[in-house]
Formats: sequence, structure tokens, C-alpha cells
Amino acid sequence: MTTATDYRTLTGDYVIDPAHSRFGFVARHAMVTKVRGAFNEFEGSARLDGENPANSSAELTIKAASIDTRNADRDEHLRSNDFLAMAEHPEITFRSTEIIRTGEDAFDVAGELTVKGVTRPVTIPLSFEGQAVDPFGNSRIGFEGSTTINRKDFGVTWNAALETGGVLVSDKVVLEFEISAVKQS
Repeated sequence: MTTATDYRTLTGDYVIDPAHSRFGFVARHAMVTKVRGAFNEFEGSARLDGENPANSSAELTIKAASIDTRNADRDEHLRSNDFLAMAEHPEITFRSTEIIRTGEDAFDVAGELTVKGVTRPVTIPLSFEGQAVDPFGNSRIGFEGSTTINRKDFGVTWNAALETGGVLVSDKVVLEFEISAVKQS
């Protein structure tokens, strides 16, 4: 038996739990495989209005230096001016501009994503994964989703041509969101 969520009970301020959340990405490598990575340092918050989601907001700040693809040399290259230019642009940010309920447990979070100093609008479809009280008495909520961006739109243009045709790194990058947030008292 499933029951619809009463979103009014979720109204409040939340902080993203970095120990139980993941902000990752997937990009094609050499046209034949995928490289997956994540950012290990971030903070974010949300203000939810369960009765009127349009009054809700969210923001996220990611430390670019925390990029982790499980390969130290590749991570250093991604931190360089070829990709994220971390020394000049140490943070990747997202600030919502609109939140729309699109289904029973589905929401579109539109906002401004800033990467390498370039800000562009993006929409992130998120699904509400549930609410729980953890063993420490914290009220938690979970959301998951993904969206695809073109890295060139953010000034991340480095690439290398392959002998067989194509390029080393895909222009399209899938951004992945797994969010656990704790309600603040």
C-alpha cells in the first residue's frame, strides 16, 4: 500500500548532509567508455514550502578542488586551467530560481549553475525519495536526479582529437544528485 506524501509536513529549513549525499558527474572518454567522478566537499541548504513549492529555494556550493575520479593525474588535470581553472574559480555554485512540482513525487528545480566563472540556467528534475527520522532524532528527506549539460557552455573547452576520429572527452556531461538533507530546528 502506498500513500501520497503530505508535503506540508516537510515545510522548513534544511541543510545538506555531506556524509550521506553525492554530487557526481559522468562524461564519455575516448568515445568508448564513461568516466565517473564526484565532488567530496560541498555545502548546501534549502527552504521548503510544502504547501506552495514555488516559494521554496535551494543553494549549493561545491569546492572544485575536491573533484575525485579515482585517478590522481586525471584529477589534477581537471583542476587545471584546461578544465575547471580551480585556482581562479575555486567554487562551483547553484542557486535555484524556481521550483515546480511536476508529479506526485517529482520536482523541477530551475536555477543558475556557475562553473569556471560562467553562469548558465539549468533545470534539474528531482524525485522525492522519502522522509525519515534517523536514530539521532533528525528529520531527513531525500531527493535524487540528474541533468545533462554541455561543458563548453561553461567555458570548459579543452579536448584532444583521436586518431580514429572523435575526441577524448565528450562535450555532454551528466550531473548526478543524491541528496540527504536534515531539517533544522
